Amino acid sequence: MRIGQVIGRVTMSQQDAAFKGARWLVVNPVGADDLNSACSRPPKLTKQPSLVVYDRIGAGVEDIVGFVEGAEATAPFDGPTPIDAITVAIFDQIHYQPHSS
Repeated sequence: MRIGQVIGRVTMSQQDAAFKGARWLVVNPVGADDLNSACSRPPKLTKQPSLVVYDRIGAGVEDIVGFVEGAEATAPFDGPTPIDAITVAIFDQIHYQPHSS
């Protein structure tokens, strides 16, 4: 799972019936340095590209979300579904302490 901030929505004129009742969000990944403060102030934009993420949990712009990519993103669907990333959590707080070497 990766963590990111929702920075926008995608509007489509047509979409596959498998995606009915959900929406697509533009998510900017959050860097490790911003994890502890991400829910209280806007995180810095990362050098990582933003991505489009499928959302069925009701995340909105500026929310901090957890998302998974690849084969794990298709797990909630009954059959093969053309999807690369899906939201799995909306965070109220994050407490991150990196492992010391």
